[in-house]
Amino acid sequence: MADVKEPVIGVIGGSGLYNIEGLTDTHWVKVETPWGAPSDEFLVGRFGGMKVVFLPRHGRGHKLSPSTLNYRANIDALKRLGVTDILSISAVGSLKEELPPGHFVIVDQFIDRSFAREKSFFTAGCVAHVSMAHPVCARLGDALEASLKALELPYTRGGTYMVMEGPQFSTLAESNLYRQWGCSVIGMTNMPEAKLAREAEIDYATVAMVTDYDCWHEEHDAVTVDQVIKVLLGNAEKARALVKDVLPRLNSPRGACPHGCDTALEYALITAPEARDPDLVVKLDAVAGRVLARG
Repeated sequence: MADVKEPVIGVIGGSGLYNIEGLTDTHWVKVETPWGAPSDEFLVGRFGGMKVVFLPRHGRGHKLSPSTLNYRANIDALKRLGVTDILSISAVGSLKEELPPGHFVIVDQFIDRSFAREKSFFTAGCVAHVSMAHPVCARLGDALEASLKALELPYTRGGTYMVMEGPQFSTLAESNLYRQWGCSVIGMTNMPEAKLAREAEIDYATVAMVTDYDCWHEEHDAVTVDQVIKVLLGNAEKARALVKDVLPRLNSPRGACPHGCDTALEYALITAPEARDPDLVVKLDAVAGRVLARG
């Protein structure tokens, strides 16, 4: 029988999200990782007795671009802080008419077109292959959907998040290509974040907040930063309300994830124990300690 564990909820998002009503005993914690420095310190607090860990993805004051984020350090640090579930909240552009600015999308798929980022903890010396067929946790998606319904916020369950490298916005040709691929929204940050969360055996879900129509929409101007920020400010209050509502829905002990998110490494390690790089094995202590301990 699977061990029952107390949830620790990690929230990754914009700087305004840590100002959640009901979050108590808060303090900032610096976490060192073998992968370098995370985006910022972590705000650790309690919500209804449950531990909550918040990370401003781009650092307080938005100091880091999507390409310069240390995704491995961010996920490793969350794992070291005991996080069992990650709620990733991201601003995106819409690639569909029916997803207007202000709309929320509970993403269930990704297309990763980023190219300038470290995408795995498992490099030469210790190889692992995890399944990404279903890259987000449906259990967390259910909780997010229940909260969006309760708050009467406009949302869509399901959609493909196209991850571009950035930091520039799309060309018109790119935007139209991604629409032909059937993508729902476009952003710059959720890959390799979702891949690394899977490798770290942390349940992960994304709720995307639409800020604009990218540049494909003939009746809307091409996306500009001031336009995005204007919608972002309106979405921030809704996002705080969403986090406040969803946390109690996750505040109960549970066993193993029924979708296997927290056992993703069970059969993923390929490198034989005697062939593993001992220095890399040490770096993997938090991410893969559960399976590496078997030898």
